[in-house]
Amino acid sequence: MITLQNPLDMHIHLREGEILKSVLAFSAKYFSACLAMPNLKIPLTDTNKVLNYKKEIQSLANSLNCDDFTPIMSMYINESLTKDELIKAKKAGIKILKLYPKGATTGSENGVEEILDQKTLEIFEIAENFDFILSIHGETNGFSLDREFEFGEIFKQIAINFPKLKIIMEHLSDRRSIDLLHKYNNLFATITLHHITMSLDDVLGKGLNPHHFCKPILKTPKDRNALLELALSGDEKVSFGSDSAPHLQSNKLKQNGAAGIFSAPILLPKLCEIFEKYNKLDNLQKFISDNAMKIYDLKNIPNKKITLIKETSRIQDSIKIDNDCIIPFLANEELSWKIKEN
Repeated sequence: MITLQNPLDMHIHLREGEILKSVLAFSAKYFSACLAMPNLKIPLTDTNKVLNYKKEIQSLANSLNCDDFTPIMSMYINESLTKDELIKAKKAGIKILKLYPKGATTGSENGVEEILDQKTLEIFEIAENFDFILSIHGETNGFSLDREFEFGEIFKQIAINFPKLKIIMEHLSDRRSIDLLHKYNNLFATITLHHITMSLDDVLGKGLNPHHFCKPILKTPKDRNALLELALSGDEKVSFGSDSAPHLQSNKLKQNGAAGIFSAPILLPKLCEIFEKYNKLDNLQKFISDNAMKIYDLKNIPNKKITLIKETSRIQDSIKIDNDCIIPFLANEELSWKIKEN
């Protein structure tokens, strides 16, 4: 048995509409807070949109009897973002800005074309002066296995030129990013469950598995193992961010299938299983909560304790939505841990 204090998921896609209604409980019941991504169909590019989305999530969580859950909000950086809007966001309690390179992933059509152009650099300067946190999907549009590595030079330039700006390297997937993470004091990172448990073989090795297709793409076993070691270590520069990204099965099975792995239903039991396997259960609290509390300077997070027990459970095969469904990560497989319900 293990009890986790204030589990946090610092990167999650909760979506909107019927999908939001169908997936929120997996997070709101078992996490104190989650950082909701802003790449909705209409991206959250201003304060009012962010606050309306937060109100929608909180209202739904309350209807699920999850009053002890807080959505942490982020604003989508775009080239029309102004200083006045950033000041308004800061006053409203929004402290995280999310940067998507244009075309890099789902919902990035309104992202930034040139990361280091004058307009974006001005946004970074304002963000630094007003103590925002800059969260970045760090990929170029180059060869898929090298996109994160190639983006490293951009991380380097931002870190050097804005030394007081806290920068999050989202969902690390390339072992070559780890040295960069430790080279600059203002660089931090999130790591997903799927990047520490799978490699590209799980997407392509036994025929195409669209439910394991994500961005950044899964890479080599060496990358997976290096990221796993980093997560298990309890390194204070790293926190957990699931990047759980639900898509309807019909969209996953299209010719240009949607990128994203829906891991929310299994996160805490599967992490317990992994950390126990490597005799690192003592470090799970750091990875799942303590590090993020420090990195993001989180305050007023609802106090929540989640107890997990060593007992077999089976992952559900799907979540029905009208005439479609969402397939969870590792659907129908067994886990050796389960959450103890009150």
